[in-house]
Order: sequence, then structure tokens, then C-alpha cells
Amino acid sequence: MEALSLSEILSALAAVLNPESIMWIFVGVVLGIIFGAIPGLTATTAVAVFVPITFGMTVENSMSFLMGIYCGGFYAGSIPAILINAPGAPGNAATIFDGHPMAKQGRAGEALAYSIISSWVGGTVSAFLLLILAPIIGSIALMFAPPEYFAVGLLGMACIAGVSGKTLTKGIAGACIGMFLGTIGLDPIDAMPRFTFGSVALQAGIDLLPALVGLFAISEVFNRIESLDQERGQIVEVAKTKLPKAKEFLKVKFTIIKSIFIGTFVGAIPGTGPTIASWMGYNEAKRSSKEADKFGTGHPEGVIASETTNNSVTGGALIPMLTLGVPGDTVTAVLLGALLIQGLNPGPTLIEENYSLVSQLLWILIIANLFMLIVGLIGSRLFPYVLKTPTHILLPIVTVLSVIGSYGVNNSFFDVQMVLVLGLLGFFCLKFEFPIPPIVLGLILGPIIEPNFRRALTMSDMNPMIFFTRPLSLGILILAVLLTYTIYKRFHAAKSEN
Repeated sequence: MEALSLSEILSALAAVLNPESIMWIFVGVVLGIIFGAIPGLTATTAVAVFVPITFGMTVENSMSFLMGIYCGGFYAGSIPAILINAPGAPGNAATIFDGHPMAKQGRAGEALAYSIISSWVGGTVSAFLLLILAPIIGSIALMFAPPEYFAVGLLGMACIAGVSGKTLTKGIAGACIGMFLGTIGLDPIDAMPRFTFGSVALQAGIDLLPALVGLFAISEVFNRIESLDQERGQIVEVAKTKLPKAKEFLKVKFTIIKSIFIGTFVGAIPGTGPTIASWMGYNEAKRSSKEADKFGTGHPEGVIASETTNNSVTGGALIPMLTLGVPGDTVTAVLLGALLIQGLNPGPTLIEENYSLVSQLLWILIIANLFMLIVGLIGSRLFPYVLKTPTHILLPIVTVLSVIGSYGVNNSFFDVQMVLVLGLLGFFCLKFEFPIPPIVLGLILGPIIEPNFRRALTMSDMNPMIFFTRPLSLGILILAVLLTYTIYKRFHAAKSEN
């Protein structure tokens, strides 16, 4: 891509700043927030549902509508994560750590305010990085092969120590359980069924969204049912929402900067997306924080790190889609289809031949994030009143929403059954004090680590040195080792102090 042309950027802004496009961006943001706030119904679902109605639209209006849904959906998953301990999407799972404890302390509005402001910062800055760094990150992403994906998977596993709670041994055991669950289904290399017990439905494996809903939301429902008699009549007090001051964000400015770059870079690697990025962002924030012991207890920095990283993926994931014609995650895969429907061919020639479109996408992202901020700030004052619903009424509502969301992923009753089974597993994990996040990490990263490890060995005629002779793979592995050592050292230091 050539040097930035100010005249093209300004003309692209003028093209977007028309009443019709602005209206479609706003409608898209609102719909994205509605879909994203229901556990299991993600931005991907929303974009896929509404793509058909864009067939007769202009390119500008079509992208305005879909990109609005894209931004709104990425943020909205934090709403149920904070309020009811159920992430609306996998990328919001790390937000539960500090967001839900804040809600239990009567600070739900404050947590939601931190979430929306962080989401806005991450999404807006990543939009500018999309314009500036697209060709650089796109060329790096092109270098990724199985050895590099394997190394990224190991880097993600370094997060286990940071999310294991009080007992590292149980955290490692939880990660192993998650990795085992990730092996269920057809073998990714030779397509042989594994641990399916003759079930055709299990051949597709365990879908991540039903797993998240079961392990977090349904397990919490079971846990609350057990103490329902004590909770009957009790209502969580909701403090008046106060917006965070700028100095509170300036205190964690380095966390925000790191989270933006982590989200943008990981999002630019095809096949990764917000799930891995948000865990990495949260883990790095905890590792480098002077108040690491406060993470997991309702610490705003945890919410800021997770949501900044998660929403920075929106700009990053568009980079491989526009520069290589390869979607960065599931949402951009649907957006890629929408561009093809409009007669455009994303790839290396798109930026050279239609740079104005790329500039328009930049401004659409920025405006969509601005609308998202406005709607989210209003919502941060209203959403917390969900917690004023009595427990015996709230729990059935959460269960129904969880069932609807899990069914909507694949339109399958089998997913609903998996939600209930994994909900029971999560409940027993809570009873025996096994942390659930390492199980989720294992389930996410196992299907990345195993097949890419095997593919890399196949590439090298079973020579394991392939992981160390490729500079990018070696660099990521060294980073994973250093990160693991640092976290492990801090974990034991904190344990010895207690």
C-alpha cells in the first residue's frame, strides 16, 4: 500500500457522512448490542442473519450496517459476563474474572462503564492501526504456518498460571480436562472419530459457545439453586453508576497500549480471533500489574485489559481479510462473503485498486465505535437494574436465555444437552474448588495446539527442530517460556506471602 493520501481519507469521510449511512451504522450497532447481550448469540450470528437484507444496498450502506453490527456485537458480550456471569461471546470470557465480582459488590454500572469506554478505545485505535499497519501486519500474518500456530497455542497456555486461582495444580488439571474435551470428535488430520461413543452428534466435537454457557452460566445457576432458600427475598443492591475519570485510565495507560497491540496483532492472524486475544491481554495485564493480587476480586484493570483487547480485534481481523482475502475470524468470514456479494474481491489488489473503500471502512469503524460508546454509556445506567430482579425469578430467565442462545448456535438440541452436561461439570468443579477458566483455555487452545503440532512434524518429516529453526516460531516459543516463568514466579511469591 502506498503512503497515506490525506485527500482520499477526507473524501472517504465525506462519503460516509451522509444521513443514510449514519442511520445504518446506528441501526447496526443497536442490533449488534441486542444480539451480543444474549449468551450464545454473537456478532457472527447477527451479521450472518442480516447479510441477506444487504443484497440490494449500496456498498457504503451495506458495510455501514454490517460493520455497526460487528462493533456492537463485540462489546455487548461483556454485558451478561458482568451481570450474570455468562459471557455473551467467547471473547468476553476473561471479563467475568473482575466484571462479575464488581457486580456482586454493587458496582455493576461501574464495571459496565469501564467495559464500554475500554471497548471504545480499543476499537477506535485499532481502526487507525488498520489503516497504518495493514500492509506490515498482513505480511507477517502471511508467514504463519503450523509451527507458528503451535507456538501461539503454547503462548496462550502460559495464561493458565494467571487464571488458576489459589492452586496452580488444580489449574493445570483443569487445562488438561479442557484439552481432553477438545479432542472429542473427528480427528483433525485423519478424520477418525475419537471419544464419540458412537454418537453422530459428537463427531463435530464440543462447540465452544455451548461450552462457555454451560461452564459459566448454568454452573452458576446450579450453584445458586443450592442456596436459594438463603437468597430468597435478597436483592443485589445497585449503586448509582459513576463514570470513571480520565485519570483512572491514565493510571493503566501501559496496560491499555499493550492490550491494543495484542488485540490488533492476534486478530490479524487468521484463525485466532478475540478469544485468544482477550485471555492474552488479561494475562499480560495481571503479569505486569503492581496490583496483581487484586485481579479476580473486582479490579477495574482486569475489565479494562480484557475489553480493550477484545475490541481491538475488530480492526486487526480486517487486516488479513482486506490484504490477503483471508478472514481473521468467523465474523470477518461472513463480512468477506458480503464484500464478494457486492462484487468486490478482497486481497492484495483491493487496497491498490480501491483504497477509498478501505478508508471508508476505517471511518465506519470509528463512527460505529462512537455510537457504541453512547448507547453503552446510557445502558451502563440501566442494565444493572437486572440485578434487582429477585433470584428465584432471575435464575429461570438466565436458564431460558442460555438454552435459546446455545440452541441458536447450530439449531441443535444436542447443544442444549451439552450445555446442561457441562453445567453439571462446572458445578462440581466449583464444589471441589477447581477453577473453570483453565478448562475453557484448554478447550480453546487444545484444537489449535494438537493439529498444528502434527502438521508441523509432517512438514518436516517428523523432525521437531522445525519449531526452532523458523525465526518467528522460535521467537514466540521463547516469549512463551519467559512469560510462563515470570507468571509462575509471581504466583509462588504471592502464595508465600499469604
